[in-house]
Amino acid sequence: MFATVKPCNLESEKSKFFLSDFTYNPHFEYSHPVSAALLERYNTPSDLFLTQAVRILEQALRRYGSYEKFELATGGSLLPKNRIKGYVKKYMEKEGCVGEITVHLSEELLSRASMTMMHTRSVLTINVSTAREFWLEGMLRHEIGTHYLRGVNNAQQPWANLPTRRSLGLRPPNPTEEGLASLHSVLQRSDPTLWRAALLYYTVLRAGRLAFAPLFQELRRFVQDPDTRWAYCVRAKRGQRDTAQPGCFSKDQVYLDGILRLLRHRDSIDFQLLMSLGKVSYEDIDRLRGLAVMERTRLPHFLRDRGRYARQLHRIMEVNQLSDAELQELI
Repeated sequence: MFATVKPCNLESEKSKFFLSDFTYNPHFEYSHPVSAALLERYNTPSDLFLTQAVRILEQALRRYGSYEKFELATGGSLLPKNRIKGYVKKYMEKEGCVGEITVHLSEELLSRASMTMMHTRSVLTINVSTAREFWLEGMLRHEIGTHYLRGVNNAQQPWANLPTRRSLGLRPPNPTEEGLASLHSVLQRSDPTLWRAALLYYTVLRAGRLAFAPLFQELRRFVQDPDTRWAYCVRAKRGQRDTAQPGCFSKDQVYLDGILRLLRHRDSIDFQLLMSLGKVSYEDIDRLRGLAVMERTRLPHFLRDRGRYARQLHRIMEVNQLSDAELQELI
């Protein structure tokens, strides 16, 4: 899906956009036809968590002054390729998965990283242009500690195949999957501000109502750097050909959506069991408990201490000024 909606003429359209003083609306081309059904499925953004998204962004700006200062203070400096590879190796040793994952470094990825399957082999691709020293651990917890290990656990469960999932009436794994991975991205940070999830949510919502150039200008409220703003706008507008029209690729709202749903129910969710069950929604935990195969399930190192994990989730609530009362009202 992501390969289908990624424009193949990004660099040439970026040049036109920047040379126009940010007034040109790009015309994206695609190597493979983007199906109308796919675009329709992801062209309706939600505004349910708009208030929370804007609050998260604004309080970060109040504390740091700008996104660029926030990025430097919380993310640190960009890492060279040799340090990235060394860090990934050490992380895989912590999770006991050395030799199970192929690592690629890229400068063309739209996201910060991705975990995919290629010829039955798990492949982690890391965007070197966003690999910062204090954020890399969180990214690895997101991709390996969550997506990869939940995939490994899922493979040994009865619902590993689609017919069984359907017969059991299982809900889709998202927004739980990306919400959980996003929580794990910030879990260990001294400042677990949910900036990226909030800005992706906001950008998608506004893209559904604005053309590319006005969207780019509006994001200046939160991000000064043109390259960073371009990247967020491309993610929100991918799949479109003529970006002079309102329209969005709404999947990026899943991160904040999933985060807030998990935080809303954090006191009743067995997060260790949720990891062990594989690619399932938190809403299906209780009904699958008695069917699960638990003998060889794997937990990430940061989820083994239940008390510490619960305190870290509470810290995320505090830093992002979220309250149980508002989440209970919304969800």
